[in-house]
Amino acid sequence: MIEIRKVESSKDKRAFVDFPTKLYDGVKNYVHALRGDELKLLDKKKNSNVPDCDFDAFIALKDGKVAGRILAIEHYLSNKKWNQNCARFTRFDCINDLEVAKALFNEAEKWAKERGLSRIEGPIGFNDLDKEGLLIEGFDELQTFEGTYNYPYYQQLVEACGYEKEVDWLEFKIYPASKIDERVDRVANLVQKKYGFEVLKIKSKRKFLKQYAEQIFECIDDSYSKLIGTIPLNDKLKKELLSQFKLFLNLKFFVTVVDKNKNVIAFGFALPSLSQAVNGCKGRLTLKGIINILKAAKHPKILDFALIGVKQEHQNKGVNAFIMRELMKLMIDNNFEYFETNHSLETNLKVLQQWKMFDHKQHKRDRLYVKNLD
Repeated sequence: MIEIRKVESSKDKRAFVDFPTKLYDGVKNYVHALRGDELKLLDKKKNSNVPDCDFDAFIALKDGKVAGRILAIEHYLSNKKWNQNCARFTRFDCINDLEVAKALFNEAEKWAKERGLSRIEGPIGFNDLDKEGLLIEGFDELQTFEGTYNYPYYQQLVEACGYEKEVDWLEFKIYPASKIDERVDRVANLVQKKYGFEVLKIKSKRKFLKQYAEQIFECIDDSYSKLIGTIPLNDKLKKELLSQFKLFLNLKFFVTVVDKNKNVIAFGFALPSLSQAVNGCKGRLTLKGIINILKAAKHPKILDFALIGVKQEHQNKGVNAFIMRELMKLMIDNNFEYFETNHSLETNLKVLQQWKMFDHKQHKRDRLYVKNLD
């Protein structure tokens, strides 16, 4: 017998958050989410994405035991921007049981229809920096901390429930070269001479965040504004993201390009790979877990390439060459094993083209699904 229950009590919230930890126990390539952050997301008073959206979470119980979960979102800001009437689903996890999956999706779709929404897409989270995509290639690769992982059978379950591909994201491994590519160096020099752009050099993290954090967020919103599903970040969310990232932020891995007036026009940054350290504590920030994460952040051998963005008015000017040149220097000087990119839309040809400047391998593919509810 399958029962679907709306997540409201503290007990059910813990069950919702802890289900993947049990489902993926012993799966070495799965990386646990931070438990405290996931519990906070379920609290409508603490979730920084509210009031831009509303949501409800559900768990499926089979014979009295938790067998799956799903979270449904109505994102007002996204629907307004894209002129859509769409729901989102995220945090879908399920045992290999089609009846359980159908029960979960039926509940999410019922929830969407009751709100007058005519389609549902996912997996896609609360904002552009949240979890997105269902892994369909790359199950033998370690998940990045910011990325996603799921069992191969998820694809069959989702498609059997009537969902079809909307778009894919691609992920790459970028390997170090012995020297900087002459083409990149030449383009960077030409752009610098023509436009007066330069790479910002600030050693103080406090000073950098105070002077440039808001401009970085503006650059994110501007450069990603035309990509599918993107939405502006609200002030509360920006503050929360700064709090989360500043502990691990290393300016050595942060490339900021400014114009003659020291205004940010582009950026690219990487974070130390935290996957193994987070797995060691299964997403629980105990004292031991925090120490292991800080150690991983201080002496990384692998970097997760988090974001790259160029303001639209400066795109197609060769600005990416600045960022690529600095990344090449970083890889050569620090003897990293490789960079791992996060999601690049298969339709974002400009970003995909830039990885060809490196020795690279496309090793993962994540899919966004959609279903019409009419």
